[in-house]
Amino acid sequence: MEIQQNLILVANEASTPLARDVAACIGVEFSEMIRERFADGERYHAFPCDVSGKHLVIVGATHNDSSHQEILDLIQGGRYWNAASINVIIPFLGYSTMEQTKPSSQEIPKGITRTRQIFRARPNFVAFVDLHSEAVLHAHAGEIRTKHIWTEELMVEKIKSLNLQDYALVSPDYGFSKHVARLASLLNCPHTAADKDRYDTDKTIVSQVSSVVNGRIAIVCDDMIRTGGSIVQTAIRCLDAGAAEVMVMATHLVLAGDARNYFLDNGIHKIIGSDSYPGVVTDKMLDVYSVAPLLGDVLSTHLSLWPDTAVNR
Repeated sequence: MEIQQNLILVANEASTPLARDVAACIGVEFSEMIRERFADGERYHAFPCDVSGKHLVIVGATHNDSSHQEILDLIQGGRYWNAASINVIIPFLGYSTMEQTKPSSQEIPKGITRTRQIFRARPNFVAFVDLHSEAVLHAHAGEIRTKHIWTEELMVEKIKSLNLQDYALVSPDYGFSKHVARLASLLNCPHTAADKDRYDTDKTIVSQVSSVVNGRIAIVCDDMIRTGGSIVQTAIRCLDAGAAEVMVMATHLVLAGDARNYFLDNGIHKIIGSDSYPGVVTDKMLDVYSVAPLLGDVLSTHLSLWPDTAVNR
C-alpha cells in the first residue's frame, strides 16, 4: 500500500532503522530529524521540512530516558509547528512492567506515569506493540485514541517458517498463558504454563512444567526477555520434563546485562524475536523478524480516517 499525501514520518534516534522500514512499507519517504549535541549535553532538534498542516507520524521506542524524552520533544514540536495530527507508534514501551504498586510501598508506577507524560504531550493517536499490561492504555482522560498492536500473526508466521515437526508452546507463568494458548490454537499445537513465583525485583523461581513437552521441542514464549532468569528456569524445567530441545521466543528482546551468555550457559542457542527493541538484529543466536509490515498496516488503516490523506492499496 502507499500513503502519499500530507504525511511526514520521523523517528527518535534509536528507532530510526525500524522507522525507515515502516516508511518503505507504506510508500513514503522517511524524514530524518536534524540533530545536534552541544558541549553541555543539551540536544538540538529540528524538523527537516514544514510540518504545518501535515499528518506527523513519529516512531520511537522509549527504552531509556533519552529516547523517552526525545519522543516527548517530537510530539510537542509537532504541536508547536501546527501539525494537522500527531500519530505515535511506540514499538517498545519502557517501564511497562511497572504499572502496579504494592500497598503502602510508596513506589512510583512508572509504566503509568511515563505513559501519562506521553499522553499529556497531546498526540492524537498512540499505538503500542505487545504491551506487558494494557493498564497503560487508560492513563489519559479519554481524549486520545490508543491501539494495542498484537504481533501474534507475525509470531505464528515465524514459527511456521521453522518447519518444526513436533513442538509445544510454554508460558513461563500463568499471567501470559492466555496469550500462549491463543498462539497454540492458531498453530494447532499443545501448550502449557510453568508455575512461577516472584520473590524479589528481578528474581523468580519456577517449580515445574507439565509433561506435555515430553519428547517435543519446547518453545518458551513471553512478551519480553530482560535478564532471562525466569525463562531460563522454565527452559530447564522443560528439559527436566523430557523436552527434546528448548527454544525461546519473545517480542521484545531487551537481553540486559549478561543475558545472552546466561542463555548459552544453560544450553539455549536459539532466541526468536522482533526488531521492536532498538539495536536487535539477526545473528548466530538471534532470529529476528520485523514488525515494520504490521506497523505499516496499522498506520494505513488509521491514516485513511483522515479525509486529506490519500491511501493507495
